[in-house]
Amino acid sequence: MYGDPTVIRGLARTLRDQAADIRTEADHLVGLAEDVPWTGLSADAMRRRARGRAGDLRRTASEHDAAADALDRHAREVERLQELIAATEQRVRSLMDAARERLSTLAHQLLDGIRQALPDPLDELLDRFVPPPSGSREWLEVDLPGVRTP
Repeated sequence: MYGDPTVIRGLARTLRDQAADIRTEADHLVGLAEDVPWTGLSADAMRRRARGRAGDLRRTASEHDAAADALDRHAREVERLQELIAATEQRVRSLMDAARERLSTLAHQLLDGIRQALPDPLDELLDRFVPPPSGSREWLEVDLPGVRTP
């Protein structure tokens, strides 16, 4: 689920503007039909038909509004997932940095003969971990101890 929330919201605004234009046209159609100076069965039939078409136009405008609402919900979900991806990415990168620092410290300690130590298996796992590209949805599928994704 990718996309630019700003662009998505722009599409929603466009749909709402179109819905307003369609409603204006529906009102205009009814107004024109009501203002026709002739009378009789044909005039009444024409007015009924114009009102019917105006109703169809208003339903179309409502569908535009519903689509705009769906786009707004989608934009919010995209933002939520982008934030979740960024938080997960930051957490994993922090864990990786810390693991590498610990491994580096262990290496120096071993070389200096200060003490014998075995690296933590988690540190080794984090050291071998190949992170997905920055901002990728794959961050939501990272399965490492200390990292929780929904």
